[in-house]
Amino acid sequence: MTQQINSALLVARIFLALLFIIAGLGKLGNVEGFAGFMASGGIPAILAWPVILFEILGGLAILVGFMTRPVALALGAFCLVSGLLYHFDPSDQNQMTNFLKNVALTGGYIALAIAGAGKFSLDGRKG
Repeated sequence: MTQQINSALLVARIFLALLFIIAGLGKLGNVEGFAGFMASGGIPAILAWPVILFEILGGLAILVGFMTRPVALALGAFCLVSGLLYHFDPSDQNQMTNFLKNVALTGGYIALAIAGAGKFSLDGRKG
């Protein structure tokens, strides 16, 4: 890959990773509230901690480019499912905008899964 493509993949990974790292860390301040929010969408509240860890660790994995392809697919699926569960409401334009943002993120994660992490990553160091 060219230097420009590798640099672009690094920037894309940083942008995509920040969402999950910041969101996961933010949930640490009110795990009980997040658990209640999850329950409102039909997800058992007991899964709050695993979801928070998934967001933080998945985001960090994308950031450093570790197991990028499978992690990107998992985060993309997470975006799509959470969008459907918590934002799909055709009667509410704001919720539909949030849903479509989740769909767009899924597309970004699929593209990253196809392209891989690039040279500037732990995956790239492995060859």
